[in-house]
Amino acid sequence: MAKVLAVLRDKRHSPRFHRSVYLLQSIFTVANLFCGYACIVYAMRAEYATAAGFIGVATILDLLDGRIARLAGATSDVGGEFDSLADVVSFGVAPAILVFAWGLDPLGRLGWAVGFLYVTAAALRLARFNVQPQSSDKRYFLGMPSPAAAGVLASTVFAWPAGLPVPQAPVVALAIVLIPAFMMVSLIRFRSFGALTLRPRRSSLVLLQFAVLIAAIVVQPEPVLFIMAYTYLISGPIGLIIGRLRGSAERGADDSSVQAQAPAPDANVG
Repeated sequence: MAKVLAVLRDKRHSPRFHRSVYLLQSIFTVANLFCGYACIVYAMRAEYATAAGFIGVATILDLLDGRIARLAGATSDVGGEFDSLADVVSFGVAPAILVFAWGLDPLGRLGWAVGFLYVTAAALRLARFNVQPQSSDKRYFLGMPSPAAAGVLASTVFAWPAGLPVPQAPVVALAIVLIPAFMMVSLIRFRSFGALTLRPRRSSLVLLQFAVLIAAIVVQPEPVLFIMAYTYLISGPIGLIIGRLRGSAERGADDSSVQAQAPAPDANVG
């Protein structure tokens, strides 16, 4: 057994292994890029539910290519840049065009201008992610990740492909685009799903919850995906509010303890 593990370790550090992993990672990235392109094509055909589905597939592919490279220790600068360029298309341009064709078109120039703001926010978010220091807290993202922001737009379109059933649907569509765009460029922290590890004592429970989630998506994909996307959207602001409330409470407790430890003033003075 020890010899088998040694052989596997040697293969992991071999140049051929790294080339194979890099090729596999690039295949996932190309597939991610194709999903973004397909989303644009189907959005132009007014097949909005299908177009939104491609963004969901692109999100899964984006998670896979990065995870494979990190687990194998075969990350590269070229692969990282290629992945970011593909993400700009799949999670920036594609969802913006999708929502413009779906709900912003009646607003004319204002609609496509708001879509351009979303594309710019996604590109800035990806650029900031690429240059952030490696020593940063891996448990959190600084700003909402672009795949999650695109998921908010895609899940809304997927839930109501014929348009929102409200009188002021274009105005609501503006908020659907602008709020995730702001979250991407903000300094609000969002929890990283990649940092969640399976602990031995909790692995069975986590896997069971994951199985329940998959079953729920299969049974009712539209509402479940919609709830998941918007729950993650509001998780950042809620975490920020809770953190500030805790900080205020801790500072108040510290001030109270300092006052309690201070010596009482001398009544005879003055």
